[in-house]
Amino acid sequence: MANFAPPPGTADIFAAEARRWRTLENTAASVFSRYGYGELRTPIFEYTEIFQRGLGGETEVVQKEMYTFEDRGGRSLTLRPEGTAGVMRALSNTDVLNGVEQRVYYCGPMFRGERPAAGRRRQFHQVGVENVGRVAPLIDAECIAMLMEFLRELGINDAKLAINTRGVTADRGPAGELLRNYFAQHIDTMCDDCKARLDRNVWRILDCKQEACRKVVADAPDYVASFSAESRAYFDEVQAALTALGIPYTVDPLLVRGLDYYVHTVFEVSHSGLGAQTAVAGGGRYELFLPGQNRPVPGVGFAAGMERLLMVQDALKLNPPGVDPASFYLVGLGAAARMANLKLANRLRRDGVTVALELEERSFKAQLRSANKSGAKYAVIRGDAELEKGVAVVKSMADGSQSEIPEGELFEFLSSHR
Repeated sequence: MANFAPPPGTADIFAAEARRWRTLENTAASVFSRYGYGELRTPIFEYTEIFQRGLGGETEVVQKEMYTFEDRGGRSLTLRPEGTAGVMRALSNTDVLNGVEQRVYYCGPMFRGERPAAGRRRQFHQVGVENVGRVAPLIDAECIAMLMEFLRELGINDAKLAINTRGVTADRGPAGELLRNYFAQHIDTMCDDCKARLDRNVWRILDCKQEACRKVVADAPDYVASFSAESRAYFDEVQAALTALGIPYTVDPLLVRGLDYYVHTVFEVSHSGLGAQTAVAGGGRYELFLPGQNRPVPGVGFAAGMERLLMVQDALKLNPPGVDPASFYLVGLGAAARMANLKLANRLRRDGVTVALELEERSFKAQLRSANKSGAKYAVIRGDAELEKGVAVVKSMADGSQSEIPEGELFEFLSSHR
C-alpha cells in the first residue's frame, strides 16, 4: 500500500482522536460561556498587515514563521499564526471602540513555519479567549482563573501557573535601556539570536533557552523596579486577587511572552508531562491597534495549544475511550432481512440509538465476527425464517445468551436495552 503521508508538521485526525478533540472543545465552550464569553469564528487567513501591525514587525513570528502568499489581486495574505489579531480585526466592526466590553472565545487551526517537534506542528490548533475594551487588575485575575478552571475540568489539576508584569508602554524605555546596557557588556558570549535581539527586541533575550545566555540572564537587573508606581500597584492587585481565589502561582521575572503588544500582566501555564517543551497555555493583557485606528484597544486573553492539552491528558492517563461502540449490531441473512434491518436501524437512530448493521451479503459467521469487533452489546439476527415467523433473535455479546423477540415488541425492547 502506498504511504501518502500528510505534509511535515501536519497530521490526520481520525475518529478515535477526533472524539477527544470534540470533548476538549465542548469543555471550553461550557466553561467559557459560564464566564459570559461567546464564540467567534474568523477566517483562517487575513491580510498580512493585520499581523504585522498587530503583533509587531520585529517579532520572530512575523519575521520568520508566517505563511504568506498573494491573492489574484496582488494583496498579501497570511495564514493566521495566532488568534488575537484576527479577533481584534473582527471586533473593530463592533462598538468595542466606544469602551463596550466584548468577551469572545475561539478555537481552530493556526499556522507557523517552525521546525516540527513534539507538541509543535506547522498546522496546530488553539483554543483561546479575548476580553476586549476594559482595563482592570480583577479582569486579568478572572481571565487567569477561567483558564485554570478549564484545565481543572479537563482533569489537569497539577499545572503550574507563572505570572509577571510587562508594565505599560511608558515603562519600556527606561526598563529596556537598563537591560540593554547590561546585556551589551556580555553580548560577545551570547548566541547569534540574542546578538540580533539586543537592538531589535531586547526583551526576547530574557526568554532565550541557550545555556550560555541563560547564565547571563540569571544576573540581569530587576527591571520591574524601574516601572512606574502605578504599574507595580496594578500587578500587586492581580496577585492579591489570585491569592483571594486560592490559585497558586509563582512570579517569574523572565516571563515576557514573545509578542510586542503585551502590557501589565503576562502569564503562562506549564506541565511536566510535556517533556522539554512544558508550556500548555499562555497569554496576558495587551494593547493592540485595530485597522484604521490611531489609538490601541485594550484586552486580555490567552491561548492553549490543543495538541499539548491532549498530550498532558495522555501523560496523566486521562484520555477517554475512542469511538462509542454501537448498542446493537443488526445481522441480516438474505436481501429481505437486510432491508428490514435497514428500516429498523433508521428508526432506532432517529430515537438516538447508535446502531451498526451489515448491508452486504456475507456469511453468518463473518457477520458475527464483525458484531464482536464492533463492541456492540447485542447482535440482532434475522433471516428468512425469522421474518416468516415474525421474530428476531437478540444475542448478548457478553455472555452469548439469546432470546426470540416478537417483531411487534422489537423496537421497544431494543430502545429499553440501548
